[in-house]
Amino acid sequence: MEVHGDQEVCIGAGMCALTAPGVFDQDENGLVVVLTAEPSGDARNKALRAERLCPSGALRVGRSAG
Repeated sequence: MEVHGDQEVCIGAGMCALTAPGVFDQDENGLVVVLTAEPSGDARNKALRAERLCPSGALRVGRSAG
């Protein structure tokens, strides 16, 4: 599973960092930062939930290539 955060789309709502703090954080401008590009276990479930909750659609969580 790969996690991507698009800072061009991010509005800084912080739902990602609140929902999956081990996977996402925010930079000094409040924009999404991916901490773990390939989460597993509970972190994977939290990343998927964060993707659903993101109000701007800045997160993409999907299968790894390969």
